[in-house]
Amino acid sequence: MSIAFIFPGQGSQSVGMGKALAENFPVARAVFEEVDEALGEALTATMWEGPAERLTLTENAQPALMAVSLAATRVLEAEAGLDLARDAQFVAGHSLGEYSALAAAGAFTIADTARLLRIRGRAMQQAVPVGAGAMAAVMGLELAEAQAVAAEAAQGEVCEAANDNGGGQVVLSGSKAAIDRAVEIAKARGAKRAILLPVSAPFHCALMKPAAEAMAEALAQVAVKAPKVPLVANVLARPITDPAEIVRSLVAQVTGTVRWRESVAFMGEAGVTTFYELGAGKVLSGLVKRIVEGASGISIGTPEDVAAFRAARAAA
Repeated sequence: MSIAFIFPGQGSQSVGMGKALAENFPVARAVFEEVDEALGEALTATMWEGPAERLTLTENAQPALMAVSLAATRVLEAEAGLDLARDAQFVAGHSLGEYSALAAAGAFTIADTARLLRIRGRAMQQAVPVGAGAMAAVMGLELAEAQAVAAEAAQGEVCEAANDNGGGQVVLSGSKAAIDRAVEIAKARGAKRAILLPVSAPFHCALMKPAAEAMAEALAQVAVKAPKVPLVANVLARPITDPAEIVRSLVAQVTGTVRWRESVAFMGEAGVTTFYELGAGKVLSGLVKRIVEGASGISIGTPEDVAAFRAARAAA
């Protein structure tokens, strides 16, 4: 049985996430304290007490989701003997989750990752005036069909495939008017559903160029090590370990398509049969089962999940 560890992206956040891990495991508590210290504020208070609107702000959601993912990783290492270098064939993460994957694999420190994601969240939010951009989820069309919809809807504006999530779900991103047109065109072309998403900015499209420049600058100030486990990069859908290539892919990811379907399919073809999603929510676990036939997607974000993982390893 070959294993990959995957890390969730924005949208998986919820008030209270990670609190039970902190209450039950000192190593988890230490991760949250390190993130708070790195940011110079009690992000954990927002995570555990809300309000939800504050947690959902991109600059908060990104480091918060990473904190839960890294807390879950540290707990598995301490309580279940997890050794990523020994036990995992690959790591991967969806959008901001790529930073979580790299931190888990030792390429970044937790403190640097928290600061990078705070910069990333702010830069992505500030790249486009509120209301000028939008994103829409298109269900029931494959990537090439969704790209054709985007091309027809653009009409001189930005309209691009932001996420190819798998299972016939593609997210489009760009100028508000173009995305509105894309929703109608997608329906006319036979999409099962096409809906605007409640996001504050149009991520992963050309409008994010100022944020990509900000991340290039921020990443240049940070020490990046080769990860202990190869990272299957969002924009490449193949594994990389070279620090310079990792930095280039993280910068490209801000404006590029998150090729999640291809990334998971690559891991499946390489022999991965079990995907553990570390952190908040179960979004990626569900997608895995729709992309790789017969694969298991298992989410680990609570003490109960940790106990089940430990029991499964003991029985293996």
